[in-house]
Amino acid sequence: MYENEADLKAMQEETAGEADTQYTGTMRISVVSSVSQSPIAGAAVTISVTGDPENPLYTLTTDSSGETEVVTLPAPPLSYSLNPESLIQPYAEYIILVTAEGYEPVYVSGSELFADELTLQPIRMNPVELQEGEEERLVVIPVHTLFGDYPPKIPEDEIKPMAETGEIVLSRVVIPEYVIVHDGVPSDPTAPNYWVRYKDYIKNVASSEIYSTWPEATLYANILVIQSFTLNRVYTEWYRNQGYDFTITSSTAYDQKWVYGRNVYENISYLVDNIFTNYLSRPGVRQPIFTSYCDGQRVTCSGLSQWGSKYLGDQGYSAIEIIRYFYGNDMYINSADVISGVPSSWPGYNLTIGSSGDKVLQMQNQLNRIARNYPAIPTITADGIYGPATADAVRTFQGIFNLPQTGVVDYPTWYEISEIYVGVSMIAEPQ
Repeated sequence: MYENEADLKAMQEETAGEADTQYTGTMRISVVSSVSQSPIAGAAVTISVTGDPENPLYTLTTDSSGETEVVTLPAPPLSYSLNPESLIQPYAEYIILVTAEGYEPVYVSGSELFADELTLQPIRMNPVELQEGEEERLVVIPVHTLFGDYPPKIPEDEIKPMAETGEIVLSRVVIPEYVIVHDGVPSDPTAPNYWVRYKDYIKNVASSEIYSTWPEATLYANILVIQSFTLNRVYTEWYRNQGYDFTITSSTAYDQKWVYGRNVYENISYLVDNIFTNYLSRPGVRQPIFTSYCDGQRVTCSGLSQWGSKYLGDQGYSAIEIIRYFYGNDMYINSADVISGVPSSWPGYNLTIGSSGDKVLQMQNQLNRIARNYPAIPTITADGIYGPATADAVRTFQGIFNLPQTGVVDYPTWYEISEIYVGVSMIAEPQ
């Protein structure tokens, strides 16, 4: 990964010097009901260092949007996550305990924090009858795939044979509303299945498979690979055609690492929001390409090397240049036209002050419905005219859901409003 031994030695010396410096990252916890997707206000949140749960660093309370303030926490030096030769864990681990009246407590072990990164820890709480001495629900986040030992992927063809019997349901690439994740190897009948929103699944896998500290072009390339891998499973109905009742597994030997309840990173989250309809194609091939990948250090493969993509990002390669370096020059970025589970598609242009029409009216009505669950969002007059009050409501929404607070409904904001609206109203109109 480095040009010569001198480069590696320089990196190691720099790392040693950084170890004496105090590095920090930031964290925000969001708490919602697993039933209604509504925020839980007034939840008590404690954050402790793994190994010392009796001495919390922070004791916090969620606001009306179910969120804590952003807190600063110690983290290892940044260079640990940039050096494949580092033997020191590049992230800090924290324990998070959340309690709220009327809900089952949640205990998260191993929430990961990198230096200079904002980690977002989602918490889903189950409503229960309060019982004396009730035990908390346990969420365990295992060691990151780039640092721990995981089985290498079983090689597969990048283009799957298409059945001629009509078993393949999809005639075009569709972004699903949910994927069903089997939390184990395919043949394990005891492993649970989880319904996970597509974007949330991609954010989870990307946060599990790569380090958020890497160059943006590297993150972009890896997210494209993860999305294409996933959409190939969806499009070919790979597991359903083998008699299983799920979309994909959490096993690294068969698929990609997904961890129930894990934290994600703000920069990865925002990239996914911007490119979630994209996947990788080759000329004349309808299905998304099954894009194999591996870490490139302990395991090598015929697809993308994760550490290799980091090195190329350091050299200034763009995302598509990184993709083509590993998969060939005939690979290109495609986009799905159909997104399941949303009331209507993005209008194709930003909505901002001065905009008007049916799309503005629809967005205003959706925001007002969301505001019933998230009272920090001001209720606005739904008149189809995008004025300052609408911009303020949009800005508040963006702040709650980790988007840049521009007050403009751009592509990621439109679909985040749509997704939250569907979640809180539990209805999705046909497109």
